[in-house]
Amino acid sequence: MPVPILKNADARRLFLDRHALADPPAGPAKGPILGELIKRLGFVQLDSINTVARAHDLILFARRPSFRCADLKRLYEKDQALFEHWTHDAAMIPMEFYPHWHLRQARDAQKLKNQWRNWRRDGFESQFEEVLRHVRDHGPVGSSDVGKHEKRGSGGWWDWHPSKTALEYLWRSGALTVTGRNAFQKQYDLTERVIDQTLIDNRPDPQTSIYWKCAGALDRLGFATSGEIAAFWATVTPAEAKAWCTEHLAELDVESADGSLRRCFARPDVFTSAHSAPEPTNRIRVLSPFDPALRDRARAERLFGFHYRIEVFTPEAKRNYGYYVFPLLQGRRLVGRIDMKAHRDLDKLIVRAVWPEKDIRWSDTRTQKLGAELVRIGRLAGTSRIEFADGWLRP
Repeated sequence: MPVPILKNADARRLFLDRHALADPPAGPAKGPILGELIKRLGFVQLDSINTVARAHDLILFARRPSFRCADLKRLYEKDQALFEHWTHDAAMIPMEFYPHWHLRQARDAQKLKNQWRNWRRDGFESQFEEVLRHVRDHGPVGSSDVGKHEKRGSGGWWDWHPSKTALEYLWRSGALTVTGRNAFQKQYDLTERVIDQTLIDNRPDPQTSIYWKCAGALDRLGFATSGEIAAFWATVTPAEAKAWCTEHLAELDVESADGSLRRCFARPDVFTSAHSAPEPTNRIRVLSPFDPALRDRARAERLFGFHYRIEVFTPEAKRNYGYYVFPLLQGRRLVGRIDMKAHRDLDKLIVRAVWPEKDIRWSDTRTQKLGAELVRIGRLAGTSRIEFADGWLRP
């Protein structure tokens, strides 16, 4: 019997709805309401690059333009409604999810010890007790507060001295918790001084957490391959995700932007959910390169026909677009990408270039819509003026 087919237009609408991008970009974005938005997304990825705004702030702003950076910091550091750990990368996660991170911590404890021994961080294991003692006596502490006698390298992202490595390992494996960030540098404290003891003591068995993570990933994807489900939280193995999908879900084919079909899994009500999902607004939205709707580049390319690669680490002469280019969403389509930077010393948001997608006619109306969105972005970035460079509209 042939499997049913979810048409591309329906798949896009459902996917955007699950990522809170079909809702009108409006409404409050503070306190518990902001917490509910993050819960709906599952997590918000952290990133330090701040050409306009940091990724976690822009992700939330794209859905709630009233959002300001202090709203997330307050929810995280003061209200303690979020905790920081890893999914596919460092992320802020709703505190109520903490019990299911015991599985991740246990798996990281062995995996990272094996990996980091081979990454020339010699001696980090011997620093565990000393680092824990220092945190117990002085916490919260940053990486510059420990291992002061140890030789420092060049200071690059992965050039860690042994005590810095020990801090990271003890955080990832659960003994320490990040309490917040100063100038984006993590501050660590003993987990029992940060996390409610009931959450620490609530330790679901591995199969319960595997089920929770697979079901939670599907809730936020709408439909997925087993590999996409495994990758969502990056804790469940591909084999575990495949077994869960086979036991609990139905198969269907999802139409890609190019008309090809991709076999996926979904719940039986996926077609009803897709047909009832709202039509996204025609307003242009600027998305972070790390927006959850784009994090899986291959999936985004299949669904939207939008090929995107971040070029931060690409030499300038070899870049196709720019250092940090933002995708532009309008309705159900990714219509282009924009290279811009907030020059706060000049009180300007400078647009270097906009590249429409090849099948998009860039009209004056689109330029007006983009300008209106950039005014809103400027409020988040802390600039009041917009400047378009000569020749900004690129073929």
